[in-house]
Amino acid sequence: MSRFSSRKHLGALVGAVVLVGAGGWIAGTQVRSPADAAAAHTAPKAGPVTVAVQRQSLTATVVASGSVEFASPRPLALAGAVGTGASATAGGEGAEQRITKAPVAGTKVKEGDVLMAVNGRPVLALSGTVPMYRALGPGASGDDVKQLQKALHRLGFFSGSMSGNYGQGTAAAVTSWYTSKGYEAQKPSADDEQQLGQLQQAVSAAQQTLLTTNSASSSSGDETETGTAAGTEAGASGSTSSPNPQSSTDAQIHQLQLESARTALNMANAALSTFQASYGTKVPAGEVVFFPKLPVRLNKVTVKTGDTASGPIGTVTSSDLEVQAVVPGADAQLLRKGMAVEMTTTDGKKATGTVSALGAGAASSTTTATGSDGDSEGSTGTTSGGTGSESAGTSATDSSAPVQLRISVPNSGELADEAEAAVKVTIKIGASDGKVLVVPLAAIRTSSDGNVRVQVERGGRLSDVHVTVGLSAAGLVEVKPTSGTLEQGDKVVVGE
Repeated sequence: MSRFSSRKHLGALVGAVVLVGAGGWIAGTQVRSPADAAAAHTAPKAGPVTVAVQRQSLTATVVASGSVEFASPRPLALAGAVGTGASATAGGEGAEQRITKAPVAGTKVKEGDVLMAVNGRPVLALSGTVPMYRALGPGASGDDVKQLQKALHRLGFFSGSMSGNYGQGTAAAVTSWYTSKGYEAQKPSADDEQQLGQLQQAVSAAQQTLLTTNSASSSSGDETETGTAAGTEAGASGSTSSPNPQSSTDAQIHQLQLESARTALNMANAALSTFQASYGTKVPAGEVVFFPKLPVRLNKVTVKTGDTASGPIGTVTSSDLEVQAVVPGADAQLLRKGMAVEMTTTDGKKATGTVSALGAGAASSTTTATGSDGDSEGSTGTTSGGTGSESAGTSATDSSAPVQLRISVPNSGELADEAEAAVKVTIKIGASDGKVLVVPLAAIRTSSDGNVRVQVERGGRLSDVHVTVGLSAAGLVEVKPTSGTLEQGDKVVVGE
């Protein structure tokens, strides 16, 4: 073996020894005793969780989900029957009031418009606060008649005195109004005409009785006078005759019959005059609906052509929009009428409004507009000082009970075409006076004596700083130190 070959084998051997030694050293460094392994997995000693004090403006709000609705909803119904079908005939005709032209939802109704048709007769809309409770016609008087006259005057059909007495001028105006709508005003019914005929016949019969009685009385008087003259002549010639008691009795009977006939005629004339005073063009109770304010919008319709007209017809609203929302009772205690509201639609449109009602008064109105009776996100706000005595308090026993909230929208155009859409409602209930020191609510600690403090960590040590709290919003609360110091950037403890 050559010298070169021996050196080559020696080098390889040394290299192998070095590699084995290095591997053993590396393996040795990775081996730990059970105690060392347990110590390595032990959690470090727990310390306080801290958050830096901030200086910022703070605004407190109540946030809720709302629904855009048309304002002043009212159920619609008729006060009575329409047309000659108001009373059924002996054969049963007119016993039911059938809708022959149903109202259409979404229609804007103005004064004088036709709402619908029943038995081919119109149901018309007028403005007024006195309910329609009876048929109006000749001889009627009262505030409801005056209200009708004023409406007809506004429509340009009546120019007479608005005295509240329904006369021929009012009847003529009603006729013109109906004609302008393509309908015929309600004329006397067949029953009325029949009754008029009967009363006229009664007057004629009474007159005939009086004439007959008069004629009989006159004949009896002539005979009596003749007899009296004959007796006088007999007396003059010296002969005597006894008085005739029968003639005196007949005269008394004729006089009684004459007075009775006159009384009967007077009564027949009075009955005819009374009936004629109410005979003529009328407005049936079911053919007019008075609304406190017009125009209105037919929001919902619950009937269709062919249905009976009794009961609810639908719902009318004003053309104005409002927002209905519900907030927890605790948040409602922070609110009061007149507060400004910002509303945001799902597509980003914004509108402003005002809190107009809270609690029971905020629910959608259900005053009947008829002829017979006729104005979500959870809340993020917390507590806030100084809401005033006008706040909408809820039951002291259940401050979590939901409270109804109504928001008026002065400019309905901002929410045009958003009826029944959901909106985010934000109500500002307070704001800080500029930038203030704020900490998380979790940093506030209250002692049994009522003192409020926060714990501040400085240099690894904890110290208490007594504070007063102010406005709170979005999980933060305003603080002012009353003992010690508290500055922006200080670390306050919020947990362990």
